[in-house]
Formats: sequence, structure tokens, C-alpha cells
Amino acid sequence: MKIARINKEDSVLVAIDFQEKLMPVMFDAKALGQNMSKLITGCRHMGVPILVTQQYTRGLGATVVKLSDALINALDENGEKDVFEPIEKTSFSAMGEPEFVKALEASGKKTVIMTGIEAHICVQQTVLDLLEADYQVFIVSDAVDSRTKANKKAAVRRMVQSGAIETTYEAVLFELVGGAKQPGFKQISAIVK
Repeated sequence: MKIARINKEDSVLVAIDFQEKLMPVMFDAKALGQNMSKLITGCRHMGVPILVTQQYTRGLGATVVKLSDALINALDENGEKDVFEPIEKTSFSAMGEPEFVKALEASGKKTVIMTGIEAHICVQQTVLDLLEADYQVFIVSDAVDSRTKANKKAAVRRMVQSGAIETTYEAVLFELVGGAKQPGFKQISAIVK
């Protein structure tokens, strides 16, 4: 039996709509922000590309500062700041946005590490479309949220029943590393402490 795995050579992190007017009203916004910041930083250390969307930025604001900082801050004292260009969307599913599809295809990756808000709207619709397009999707359940716990729970259940695999941000990071003697282990260990 073939087991689905996350490896850095074939994975892309997708961060859906972590925006200024949405984040504060999430059920567990504080934990969500902390988990996402760690996941972003860890993925950057492991060389995993990151695609960030923003839903109707004019109305919902930019990506929250905590996460935009994680996306651009230097990874060590000798490093330089990075840049990120969020992908603007109005379709609830990121797959309905041609620029997102273009960026995803350009990454050449077939494994999507999925995070975002709201779980039962934009995340769920994106996941269903990704699955339909034959991507392997890992839904990071402690890096997705909705305004209510019930909406998040129902969305995660539906995505898993449709073929996505549920995981956590720590599991993702350690699976990307693969072992204690592998490059990136010390950085990932420090991030999750």
C-alpha cells in the first residue's frame, strides 16, 4: 500500500486569507497565529515554497503582521529579509483564481500543505478543488480556523472524508526534516519549543 508522505522536494505550503479583519474573529486566533508563524518559519528553513492568498484585500485588509513578518524576516543574523507577494482573490476557492493556479503549477509541486481561514469556506472550497485536480492535500488542523468551533470541525471532517489527510504543524515540520541528523533539525527543534 502506498502511504502519503510530506517531503520537501514535492511540497508547497498554502496560506489562505490570514487577513487583518478576519484573524481577530477566529475561534482561537491566538493559537492560530502562533502555529502559523512557526509553520511558515519552519517551511522557509526547509526550502518549501509558500503561496499566500488574500481575499478582497481592499475590504478585508492585508496579511496580519505576525505572519507577514514570519514570511519576510531573515532566518538568521546573517540573512537578508525575504519578500512575498500575496495573491489577490475574490473567488472563495483559490483554484478559482488564475494567478493562484499559475503560481501553484509553476511550483511544480503536487503535495499541498493547506492552512487558512475560514476552514468551512475558502479553505474547504480550495481543498475540494485541489483534490479534484489530483493534488495530495494535507490539512493542518491546528493551522486552520473558523469563527466557530463547529464550523471548523465540520469542515475538517468533510475535507478528510473527501480525501485530504489531517495533520498538525509540528508533524509537518518534523516530517519535512525526516531525522535528527538531517539538515534543518536544529532549527525546527528550536521553532517548536
